[in-house]
Amino acid sequence: MKEYALSFEFEGSTIETNEKGHLVNLSDWNEEIGKALAAAEDITLTDRHWDVLNYLREEYLDHQENQPNTRAIIKAMNAEWGEKLSQKDLYALFPGDPSKQGSKIAGLPESRRKGGY
Repeated sequence: MKEYALSFEFEGSTIETNEKGHLVNLSDWNEEIGKALAAAEDITLTDRHWDVLNYLREEYLDHQENQPNTRAIIKAMNAEWGEKLSQKDLYALFPGDPSKQGSKIAGLPESRRKGGY
């Protein structure tokens, strides 16, 4: 398992994370922090990454802290992108699990769900 520092410096501020790299304070997140979190995961964000991240943030912030699983993300991105996606397509974007790694980069708390799919 990858080890994370419990904080990092970003533009003059100390950003706290838990031992798995999730932000402690949801309000610390912005797109630049998202890019830094993605870089720590060896991911360079594309428009498709941002679509997933924005979807995850919207679901959490606007729908009673909903944390969609990979199946729900696939369904939402099928509609967003107008094409039929597979689980493999999302794992190409977020190899550490689209819902879990995506949520981390989106600045959201660690998933409370058990299992991955």
